[in-house]
Amino acid sequence: MTISLDLVDPELRDAAAALPAVDRTDVPGARRIFAARFGTQSEPADDVTTHEVSCRSADGAAVTLRVYRPRDLRSDGAVYHVHGGGFILGNLAMSHPRNVEIAREAGCVVVAVDYRLAPEHPFPTPVDDVYAGLVWLFDHAEELGVERQRIVLHGVSAGACLAAGTTLLARERGGPDVRLQFLASPVLDDRLTSRSSGFARTPALTRTDLVACWSAYLGAGVPGADTVPPVAAPARETDLGGLPPAYIAVAEHDPLRDEGLAYAQALLAAGVPVELHLFPGTFHGSSGVVGAAISRRERAEEIAVLRRFVGTTPRQGDRP
Repeated sequence: MTISLDLVDPELRDAAAALPAVDRTDVPGARRIFAARFGTQSEPADDVTTHEVSCRSADGAAVTLRVYRPRDLRSDGAVYHVHGGGFILGNLAMSHPRNVEIAREAGCVVVAVDYRLAPEHPFPTPVDDVYAGLVWLFDHAEELGVERQRIVLHGVSAGACLAAGTTLLARERGGPDVRLQFLASPVLDDRLTSRSSGFARTPALTRTDLVACWSAYLGAGVPGADTVPPVAAPARETDLGGLPPAYIAVAEHDPLRDEGLAYAQALLAAGVPVELHLFPGTFHGSSGVVGAAISRRERAEEIAVLRRFVGTTPRQGDRP
């Protein structure tokens, strides 16, 4: 199924048309394009300090975490960020500008995890890395000035898959507790049977991309098999009871749209509080087009939700 640019929000069309073609079956080539677009360095901010630490993953490997602290700290909560990139792309630089913005606008500590990427490090390594970072944040909460009961797990795209999988691991292992799972355009289902998963020519992400990414993460021939565990593909979980509340955002013209909607419904059916928002006229990752009104609304809602769950004290001029 092809989505015409005429269906995309008018303020997003130029950005959609300008997106580079990325062949995700060519991982080195995709990474070169990614590095050219996002860079590998992170610009410092005057009002948000950063430092890096490391934790140990399940296999003993060191995983880097970047800690952001705003000068205007107005919350004792924290946002734990897991970047996107289809399991094969992404680094701390990718989401650095947005993490600075979240730290500044939510007035809280942000911790970002530089999990290892597939195909060099397939499942379960990435989710093990993310879980290890969450444990580190929980264990070091006191020295960071963070209240353990106000930690939000914040994942984007494939990072949202890892975030959702981490909440399943946390439930299975008896912690750490998470106040909210914030899942933006989540990757959730390796079976790719939803209607939207048939989108073949959507901006930024297509069905072909998803097939390549799931194959890199799970291994060739594995996606769709009965042996894939829910921690790898959370849509497969049949018992979602006892999970933390969720906020789920989906884009209208995104192959991932329907699995996000279905996951929200499944959480609700299990008694988990869910806030769900489908942003019309959008495509995968279009919230980064900051000049568009719909993107500003999406980003403002994200900040409002994060403020609510980390307990940010309002400052003069803040919108409710």
